[in-house]
Amino acid sequence: MLYIWVSFLVSLIIMMLIARKNLWLGLLSGALLLGLTNLPSNEVLNVITTTITDPSILLLAISVGLIPIIGTLLEESGLINEFINSIRIRSKVFISLAPAFLGMLTMPGGALLSAPIISKAGNDQIKNSTYAAINVWYRHILVMIYPLASLLPTTKMAGLDLYTQVLYLLPAFILLILLGYFFIINNLSSTHLIEGQVNFKKIIKPLLMIILAPVIHITIIATFDILSELALFIAVILTLVSGFFISNTRIKKFIPYAKKMRIWKYFLIIIGMFLFLNMFQASDTTSAIAGIVISKTFLIVILGFFLGFATGRVQVPVSILLPIYFAKYGSEGMTPFVFTIMFFSVFIGYVFSPLHPCVSVSIEYFKTSLKSFYKKVALPIFISLAIAIIVSFIFLG
Repeated sequence: MLYIWVSFLVSLIIMMLIARKNLWLGLLSGALLLGLTNLPSNEVLNVITTTITDPSILLLAISVGLIPIIGTLLEESGLINEFINSIRIRSKVFISLAPAFLGMLTMPGGALLSAPIISKAGNDQIKNSTYAAINVWYRHILVMIYPLASLLPTTKMAGLDLYTQVLYLLPAFILLILLGYFFIINNLSSTHLIEGQVNFKKIIKPLLMIILAPVIHITIIATFDILSELALFIAVILTLVSGFFISNTRIKKFIPYAKKMRIWKYFLIIIGMFLFLNMFQASDTTSAIAGIVISKTFLIVILGFFLGFATGRVQVPVSILLPIYFAKYGSEGMTPFVFTIMFFSVFIGYVFSPLHPCVSVSIEYFKTSLKSFYKKVALPIFISLAIAIIVSFIFLG
């Protein structure tokens, strides 16, 4: 048991140290170390083969790799500048609302769409680490209560009503808005009014490029019974083709833009993320974690936060926690209040996990470091965790 814990923690430390310089290499190194120290070599090879040949993972990785080109099109064509020059709004408001709005477009890699927009709306006095923090934090505030995001499958697993759970999460939603304002937005030097001549055509064009892929994605899923990641790939391709047309950019620019963005990095980040996740699930780490459950607060808050951080996901930790909770306290013990605390704890761990794609791609896009990013978000994250612990301890024990 001790060996399992030590190997898991060491793999996390190695991963984070390497990720400070190279994110995809850090993810791959952490995954391989976790596997090699916990699994037979043939099983490690099997996990690697299963991961890199999984059509859903490959399609997702390719799609995420292509998404930066949409952002490049917006930048290189001048559409972002035209968009900013066509609105009148305070920069503080804009750079928080833009990623929040785009966050509701439930699409992997979507942080790459909001990143160029908020960087254009700010100024040179805003640090790159602050841009990354804004892009990650505000992108996920609305996602937490968005009914068609992570809440949809997890409430189904818990046997709870989806929209009742949205109402229960509203206080947590307000808490994250306040913490984000006081610790990230409030002290920004960029408080200028974005003044422009309102031009709806110039506003619609970039918005169309931003929403086209998720709209196509959702439409395909609703219309055809096909793999979601295949629908995503088709949506991204159609958006890219449309984007070149909308922006009046020649298609031959595709290769230079791909090289400029080094899109293979984003592809490898996704592969590394899923490889670590699959190694985690194949090892005995899950059973080791389950074996140390002490109280409800430990299970749904401490362990929930840890699993959210360790996996960079929401559904996987909830999938681990729910069976443990049901076995110990019964399915009737999973109330909307209990689920709210569990989901929130997992969510805040997930939001700043280095395995979370939005964290990884935001850090890459703004050319900052994981350490600098954590300096911006650690305090509001741990205040959130402390509140969750206090509330859970008082009401659940």
